[in-house]
Order: sequence, then structure tokens, then C-alpha cells
Amino acid sequence: MPSKTPSTTARTTLTLSSKNYSSWSLRGWLMCRFAGLPFDEVMLSPDDPDAKAEMLLLAPSMLVPCLRHEGATVWDTLAIGEYLHEVCPDAGLLPADRLARARCRAISGEMHSGFSSLRSALPMNLKGRFPGYKVWSRAATDIERVLQIWRDSLAAHGGPYLFGATPTLADAMYAPVVTRLQTYDVQITDPACAAYARTVLALPEMQEWTAAARAEPEAIDELEVEF
Repeated sequence: MPSKTPSTTARTTLTLSSKNYSSWSLRGWLMCRFAGLPFDEVMLSPDDPDAKAEMLLLAPSMLVPCLRHEGATVWDTLAIGEYLHEVCPDAGLLPADRLARARCRAISGEMHSGFSSLRSALPMNLKGRFPGYKVWSRAATDIERVLQIWRDSLAAHGGPYLFGATPTLADAMYAPVVTRLQTYDVQITDPACAAYARTVLALPEMQEWTAAARAEPEAIDELEVEF
């Protein structure tokens, strides 16, 4: 019988929007890197209406990032994380312990669906620095909840990441918050949380993403108006 093996292997791709502004793109990209899954980046044009809506927080649903791998198309960020856990189980995107795994999913889901005041008041902007930025009460409440999540997880699992020695799905979900706190000069007074923020920013993956973000051309003027 003739071989049914295809002559070429379909590439694995991850579709992204802006590296400077898109927190969801960063989350999905980090998940793929933490999982060790090789992929090619596909960048949406800044003029693409879907990309612009996503970066301006106007999209009714987030279709970026989008992972295409071996026939699967996965676009929700948490779904990407769960999919990567299935195809790369040894990477440790979710903790091995049942209780830790449940908590990892819970705090990742909380970031996925919550913290709307933090998102709108402190949008991701890796190029920006705003010393003395005024953080209003609702956003401050969101920030305190984030710090409590970090404190509890670090105390329970010993750090340096939220669930121990290696980064997980939860660290990918909270990494954009670390950049927001830096951008808007939010002082982290808790030593454990401050150390965690430094650890995340020092990740080679975060250094690589940040360098690419800073090299990104300014192309979305509306962001200056929107926020």
C-alpha cells in the first residue's frame, strides 16, 4: 500500500497581536514557551480590525492568541493552556499534585474572567513608564487581591514561582500584571510579592518578549486617547 504519511508537516503557529499592548498574546506565548512546544509566530497587522479591537479592550471575545497545532485550532487563552498541558504533559504547566492543580486552575480562571478595573485603569504598555500614577480605589482593590493570591501561593509552595520551582499556567496568566505594576509605578511593599515580580521580569522569556515589544513600531494612535 502507498504510504499515507504527508510529504510535509503542518507548522505549529501562534497568532499574536501587539507585543507592547496585548496581555493575552503574552499569556499564550508564555504558555507555549513554558510547555516547550516549538511554534512560528504569526503577527496580525495593527490595521486588522480584530487586532485593534482586542488591544483597545473593545472586542466581545478574544480570538488572539490562536494556536494551530496538528489540526487543532485553539483561541481562548485558558483553553490553550489546557491543550498544552495535554500535548506536553511533562512540561508541568499544571502542578502534579491534585490540590495544587485545582488551585492553579482556580487562580488562572480568576485572572481570565476578573480584575476588570485593573485591566481598564492600567492597560499593558511595556514601553510606557508613568511615575506617581494615580491608581483609583477599584483598581487598587484588584491589585490587593492579586497580591493576596501571590502571597498565598508563594507561602504554600515555597516559590520562586506561584507553584514552586518552575513556572506554570498561573505564572503565565499573572505575568502581564507584573508588567502593569512596573509600568504604572505601583510599589509592592510585601517582600515575597516584590521578589516574585522581579523573578517574573527576569525570566528569559519575559526579557525576549519585552525587547521585541520595545522594538515594535507605534501604530495604534487610539490607545493614547482610549486610556
